[in-house]
Amino acid sequence: MNKYKKYCANVFIAECEEEHEKGSIIIIETKYGKENEHIVHNLVGYSGTKENPKHYYSITRADGFDNQERAKDKVEKLNGYADNAEKRRDNFMEKSKEGKDFLALGEPIKVGHHSEKRHRALLERNSNRMSNAIDEMEKAAVYRERTAYWEKMANKIDLSMPESLEFFEAQLKDAEEYHGMMKSGEIKKDHSYSLVYAKKRVNELKKKCEIAALLWR
Repeated sequence: MNKYKKYCANVFIAECEEEHEKGSIIIIETKYGKENEHIVHNLVGYSGTKENPKHYYSITRADGFDNQERAKDKVEKLNGYADNAEKRRDNFMEKSKEGKDFLALGEPIKVGHHSEKRHRALLERNSNRMSNAIDEMEKAAVYRERTAYWEKMANKIDLSMPESLEFFEAQLKDAEEYHGMMKSGEIKKDHSYSLVYAKKRVNELKKKCEIAALLWR
């Protein structure tokens, strides 16, 4: 059975026992037993023995589902979780107002009086409700924070996408021009490490272009 194999950050390739032609449709099974159809792109590696060969191919989902779609799904789910947490928060907040007219009077608990038990129970219920409201508010905040991350990912091009080759080649061209102009003095350095950082970006983009070319050219 074909399996997923992590190749680099954000990129999973297919590990196959059989050879496949570019453009072929293959089934890959997840570790949970779910099967997905994928389109074969490039052979990126080979290992194993003649009796037990392993071929590694770059792949894309046949249904068009990619990391961006996954990120969008995450955004939708997390927003739903946050909305539900906020609804529960509002519900607890509303319930915590039980007996507000009485409590607004600031009456002390009358120890030994028949109202003592009811008074204490009311305060405890409202205190628990406020505590639950705060918990739900904190959950909602965490969900919103995670949503912000996945919203960024939904608009991000990475090496798992065939279009990443063109994208990173264009970025590399710009980075090389920027580095060259800084080196020649056409662009002023902001600090002593500006040229080093500019060169570092060029090197990082060259590496991404090499990987993208292997995966998608």
